[in-house]
Amino acid sequence: MTERIKLRRGPGRRVGSGRARRDGNTSNGGGPQGKAYAALDLGTNNCRLLVATPEAGGFRVLDAFSRIVRLGEGLDREGRLTEAAIERTISALRVCATKMAKRRVLRARNVATEACRRAANCAQFLERVRTETGLEVEIISPREEAGLALAGCSPLMVDGFRYGLVFDIGGGSTEIMWVERLDADVSAPARNDVVRPPRLRLIDSVSIPLGVVSLAERHGGDRISDLDYEAMIALFRDPVGAFEARNEICEHVRHGEAQMLGTSGTVTTLAGIHLKLPVYDRKSVDGCFLDFDDIANVIRHLRSLDFAGRAMEPCIGEARADLVIAGCAILDAMCRAWPVGRLRVADRGVREGILFDLMGLGGSCAGVA
Repeated sequence: MTERIKLRRGPGRRVGSGRARRDGNTSNGGGPQGKAYAALDLGTNNCRLLVATPEAGGFRVLDAFSRIVRLGEGLDREGRLTEAAIERTISALRVCATKMAKRRVLRARNVATEACRRAANCAQFLERVRTETGLEVEIISPREEAGLALAGCSPLMVDGFRYGLVFDIGGGSTEIMWVERLDADVSAPARNDVVRPPRLRLIDSVSIPLGVVSLAERHGGDRISDLDYEAMIALFRDPVGAFEARNEICEHVRHGEAQMLGTSGTVTTLAGIHLKLPVYDRKSVDGCFLDFDDIANVIRHLRSLDFAGRAMEPCIGEARADLVIAGCAILDAMCRAWPVGRLRVADRGVREGILFDLMGLGGSCAGVA
């Protein structure tokens, strides 16, 4: 896989060795430059790693790893990370450390998001991570998280639109970004291919401290009643309404000036189900389009199933079957607020944004502040 996005340079650090067995889902040979870079994104639900080497203005993935760790499990109730969640996460981070050591990573950046921002015992957790894995993990702000996610998926923004509404549905928070394309040819027809990453200005962003894990813990993960489903959507009414009031996004939607781009496990899952994939396939999902009618049909189908039925869906599985309806509610809230009519799906985000930053691949996203 080669991604080509250009971004200003940013921080990074050399990494030491890790201690764990090899575990992951992709592994390729070294790149021509022989310099490996790593990006680790520790979220409320997932631990994800990419190791890549620069190649022809973009990068080529050498190794990748993703594991559901549910670091934020019980956080809403307890206000702190549980011992079970910490153990699961450190186990995954050991795998990441080993992969970085094996690839002799030159520079890496390891970031943590909402669960660590909120947990009372986060400092103790990060010290355990450093001691037990050798990894230094930094907590980033919601604003930086949004900027990195935007940078990572920005090449999927199509021509023909001046504005973009970009969102990332996470385990513990939902980031929404309103951006302007500074290089947009608004007279050009929308295109399905990606020629180059756009130059963007981040006009506004909001981090809503609600994600699939926190909503599922509040409202359950088996059969969700219509009342509970609408209650989840209602939690987004005020923050989404305030974001709309500040930016008058609906006015741009009415004039056909805005596109919508989503990056999250929710949107990629719904895309995989809509495409009737027998197994999840990133190449089929990343960059595909979902009409709002398609989204509504998939949501209706998933809501008709219980936990066991959703677990049998090949693009969901048992580990995420209790979370997907919460994700559907969040996506539904945004589709209702901003009737763009079509969503582009991104299976990329924070990790890719970090890698472009570390590799110093130019400045076409320098307008992202």
